[in-house]
Amino acid sequence: MKIAVFIDFDNIEIGVKNTLDGRFDIGIVLEALKERGEVVSKIAYGDWKRSSEYSRSLSQHAIKLVQRNLNPGGDKNGADINLALDALEMAFAHGHINAFVIVGGDSDFITLVEKLKQYDKTVIVVGGRGFTSTILQRNCHEFIAYENLHGTQTARRRTQRGRSGSSAPLSQAFPLVWRAMKVLSDREASPQLGLLKTKLLQLDSTFSEHTYGASSFRDFTEKLESAGLVSLKGTGRSIQVELTPEAARHSLDDVNTVPEVEGEAAKIVTDAVASKSVKKSPSSRKSVTKKATSSRRRPTKLTREA
Repeated sequence: MKIAVFIDFDNIEIGVKNTLDGRFDIGIVLEALKERGEVVSKIAYGDWKRSSEYSRSLSQHAIKLVQRNLNPGGDKNGADINLALDALEMAFAHGHINAFVIVGGDSDFITLVEKLKQYDKTVIVVGGRGFTSTILQRNCHEFIAYENLHGTQTARRRTQRGRSGSSAPLSQAFPLVWRAMKVLSDREASPQLGLLKTKLLQLDSTFSEHTYGASSFRDFTEKLESAGLVSLKGTGRSIQVELTPEAARHSLDDVNTVPEVEGEAAKIVTDAVASKSVKKSPSSRKSVTKKATSSRRRPTKLTREA
């Protein structure tokens, strides 16, 4: 992917400071984006008179700084419009750029996100879970939580100590993995690591392997394998993921709990069974109605003959 990055600096800097009690680090954001493609453009919008201490570090990353001038009432919508217009202009003028990253959590950018998607551009949002608009998180192609990036950087320094206990249990991720594997199976697609992650993000743009204490997606699948939920076959970049017989046994008619998962993994199966039974009920009601109708009509026919 060829990536263009647009940074709503005032929003992300204040969000990280007030919500996470930390200092915003653009370096870890750019490192995460490099894993997804080549970053070809970086623009940050902010009041650099107020944030002069950040301007130096941003310039060291070759980020273009655009001054944001607030009106006397403090309204910054005009500056947000400038960011949106610049992004759309780039989408039109530079067709080779196929991915746009918005660093910030303002819900006002949802219109820009939807427009870029209409132009067949991949849209990634980077922000904090606590201060990024939920609608923005759910409607982009991928949401990258800043907390996860900061946590990953810290974890790399503690590889021999293990991770902190704040990671979510794998049981919360399994229903989504089960659903993604089922979709790929129905389409007869080979479930390789990259394709599986793409499908997971299509089903839930807020998914991140870092939430479950994994440093990479491969690490995440290895955790699933250790839990007996999937098996990995192949080496290098051609690793394929398959559900284990125990996990794959779950069809729409099987609601038994999955071994080593705290009952939550079977919830999606239970919901599917309930949905399937609801779909069957109208036809059964029709047959009952026909029988009742025919039984009511018979006495009428006998009366006419008499």
